[in-house]
Parts: sequence; structure tokens; C-alpha cells
Amino acid sequence: MDPVIVVGAGPVGLSLSLALAGAGVPSVVLDEGPGKEEIRPARTVVLHSDTAAMVHRLGCSTLRDEGAYFAAWRTMRRRQPAQRITFEDHPAPLHLPQHALTRGLRDAAAAHPLVRLVTDSRLDTLEQDGRGVTAHTRGAETTWWRGSYLVGCDGARSTVRKLLGIRFPGRTAVERHAVAALRTELPWPGEALLHRNPPQEVTSRPLPDGVWRLDWLLPARGELVTPDALVTLIRDTLAVWCGGTTPPYDLIDTGVHTLHHRLARRWRDGRAFLAGDAAHLLGALGTQGVEEGLRDAENLAWKLSLAWHQGASEALLDSYEDERRTAVASRLRAADQAMPTLRAGGGLRTYLPGAARSAESLLTDGHLGRGPLGAEPAYAPPVAVREVPTATEPGGPVANVPVTAPDGSTVPLRDLLGQGRLLVMLVAPGTGVWDRRHWLGAGLMPRLAAAVSALPVRTDLLVADSYPGAPAHTVLLVRPDGHLAATFAGVRPAELYEAADTVRAGAPASRVPTPSTTTPTAAPSSAPAPTVVID
Repeated sequence: MDPVIVVGAGPVGLSLSLALAGAGVPSVVLDEGPGKEEIRPARTVVLHSDTAAMVHRLGCSTLRDEGAYFAAWRTMRRRQPAQRITFEDHPAPLHLPQHALTRGLRDAAAAHPLVRLVTDSRLDTLEQDGRGVTAHTRGAETTWWRGSYLVGCDGARSTVRKLLGIRFPGRTAVERHAVAALRTELPWPGEALLHRNPPQEVTSRPLPDGVWRLDWLLPARGELVTPDALVTLIRDTLAVWCGGTTPPYDLIDTGVHTLHHRLARRWRDGRAFLAGDAAHLLGALGTQGVEEGLRDAENLAWKLSLAWHQGASEALLDSYEDERRTAVASRLRAADQAMPTLRAGGGLRTYLPGAARSAESLLTDGHLGRGPLGAEPAYAPPVAVREVPTATEPGGPVANVPVTAPDGSTVPLRDLLGQGRLLVMLVAPGTGVWDRRHWLGAGLMPRLAAAVSALPVRTDLLVADSYPGAPAHTVLLVRPDGHLAATFAGVRPAELYEAADTVRAGAPASRVPTPSTTTPTAAPSSAPAPTVVID
């Protein structure tokens, strides 16, 4: 079986290749550039709990040293404090330079035997047939590449999208920001700030070593921002925050960032797919384009891994576009509806639910990953089984509870995602205090283990002391990307099998592929047969 061809070596393409590798699928990453990231401290990304957990388990080593978690989130209106939010009850957002994220992912990809990085390779031809995709590149390795599937993660000007003839409609210059990265001391160390004085708006977000990223909202089609004008913005802003006197600062990097809203008409064409900026552009009102691209990669990776290992139905592969395009379209729609009144300083009653909420609160949701502008997506569940109501609706992201893993260790649930396997989790209060060898053969476990071993998809069996809203002996079926598929009251083998089969959209579990010997990529090892891991 040929590897998956990933076009583009930004955060999305590298994350996809690593997610595929975690599920035992080889890939070739075609990088148009030289394989080195441009150092731009003023170009950063904010990751919320799901995407930060994803990047961490993919092996990105730069999160800890080059990223900063918000200690709190402040809002100000004019010069008066409005709100301060801390993160005792939920994870804080992680803020880091995009080049650091990319470098950490690239290092992880370079070290993985199932990922081949090819630099200086520009795609110029793409052909498909019933068995795979053929791509031609020019550059350091001018050659033809053969893949089982191809994913265009090659940015807003995507060559893959153009070769597939897919339209990319939307709005140009929705927002424009002047951006600066500088080292200074602010009155609220480690705390992010949204300061609004309509129509003016500025945010500050911390980075390590006393560095801050500041963003000033500009007129969408205003004049060019000169260096002198930017220095004036910096000095005036710092003076307002620091009691009327501009503190010393070291200006590190600057830029002007123009945001567009676009959505590709199609995200799949046969064996070719789009992800990240190739499929969508967003970023206004605190939304995060890179983060949505990472969610694309996580959603697509397990479906391609199932197709690679066992064969997948057209319905399962189509569900990538159905789920992710719908989620991003909803985010774009929420931003487009809110923007006229937010930027004019008016009310929100006509546009969004929650009319009593302030503009600052709505914008805060976008920045903190909550509400219609920022919350983790929930997908329409294909499985109608919900025997036990829990705090998580079917299709929603599961709570990151501690679970007992197949090796007997206790880890957060999200640490076990991204391996291309379904997860079956039994809620069994008290098991955490018993040695694993005692409860594996007791109670419901033998029957549940037998049911899981018969499923048509590779599955891990987990145990949790508790899950929000779930009584004892609840069984949860979780997709490989961490979305809840179904819940059951106890062990129900026939219903569990049917639900698992529905998650894979009836894909044929017919074969385990052998490595290709004709593709100019590193030969992958044979994939393991479907199995349940319980010891």
C-alpha cells in the first residue's frame, strides 16, 4: 500500500503526517521550502485544551520552553477594568510563536520512521485513478510520487486546490491588525488583556521571557502603517496601561496582519483532500485559523488510517468534509453575524443569542475557546445510541478524565487519542484503588473485553473511576479523535458492534496492506491486524 502524500510542511501538514504515523500509516511530506522556519516572534498561535493536547501527544517538544499559558484574561473598556477570568476550573490557552510550533512538529516528524520529509519540492501535477494518486514535483527531487491518498495542506494559495479546480469564495480583508512583539514589563505579568475603546481595540498576550504580542485593530482598508505610526501606537498604549508613562521596551518584531474569510466549496475530490488554510481562512474576533487546521488534521487522520489499514467506505471519507466544513462554516457565520455590531460598538440582540452579554464577553469567548466563536466543535452523531445521558452529548468532545490505559497506567484520556483506534471506556467506581489483575477478571470486564475484541475496528478498552454525569457501569464508545459516539447501560455486545460499525460507516474490514516497493519513499512496516489491547 502506498503512503499518503501530504503537500505542505506547516503546522497542519506536519501534524497530519504525525497523526497518520501514530496510527501506523506512512506519509511523504512535500515541502516547497528549504525545511527551515522563518523566525517571526510577532506571528503566533493560541492553542486551547484539545489542540494543545493533540500537539503534545504528537511529540512537539517546543510547547514547554517556547510557549506561555495565560495566567488570567483581563478585559478593559476605555480605561476601566471590566472583567478578570482565571483558569482554576478549565485549562488556560497556550500562546507560542508559530515558528516554534512548526519547528517542534518538524523535529518530531524528522525523527519518525514513517514520515519522510522532502524539501524544495514544488507540486505541479496531480493525477488520480481508482487505486491512488500520482503527483509530480519540481525542485531538489524532480520526480513522480505515488500515494494512496493526497492531502493539500499548502496554505491559502494552495496548488492542490487549484489543480483540483475547487473554488475558494469568501470575503477579503475582513480585519486588519498592526502587530508587534516586544519585551517590556506590564502591570499584569503573564495575563492576557483585551482593551476596547470603540472603535479602537488592542490585545496583549504573554510569551516567555517577558515578551508580549500586541495587536491593534486597524481600519480594514486604511492607509499603510508606517514605522513611526507603529512606534506611536506602542508608546501611547503602554503609557495608558502603565499610569501615563511609557516603560522601557525592546521592539523585537512587527507586522501588519490582514485577515480574510474564505471557505472552499469542496474539501474532497476522489482520493485528494484539503485541510487548513487550503480549505478555509478565518481569524477575526479571536478565532484561530491554525487551530482549526489542526482539528482538520485530527479528524482526517483516523479516517485515512482506517482506509489504509482496512479499507474505508466512501461515506466515512465524505464525513471529513461534512463534519469539518460544517464546523468551520458555523464559526465563520458567527463571526460574520457579530462583526457589524461589535465593530460599531452597538448591541448584539439582533445577531446572536445571549443579548445581555457585552461585546467584551463575546470577544473573550473567541479568544478563550468558548461559545459560538471558539468552542470545540461537536459533530452530528451518526450513532443514535444514547442509553445513558452524560454531561457530553453524542458527537461532542469527551471530558479529559483520568483512565486506566492498556498497560495499566493511569493517564488523561486525551493522551490515548490519535492512534487510529476506537476507545471503549467502562465507568467503574473504585477500580483505581485495586490492582489491575484483580478487576480485569471481575464483574463486567470479561464480557466487555470479549465484546470489544469482536468489534470490526481496532479498539482499546479503558476503565475510569468516573465520568461527568455517568452512573456506574456506563460504557462509552469514543472515536479516535475524542468525540463521543455512543453510551450504553452496561455491556451490550450486539449494540456495541452496531455502533462501532456505524462509526466506521460500514467500511470493509477486509485486509491489512503490505508495503509498497515501487514508491520513492521509505518502505513502511506491515500494519498489525485489528485487535483489542487489554493487557
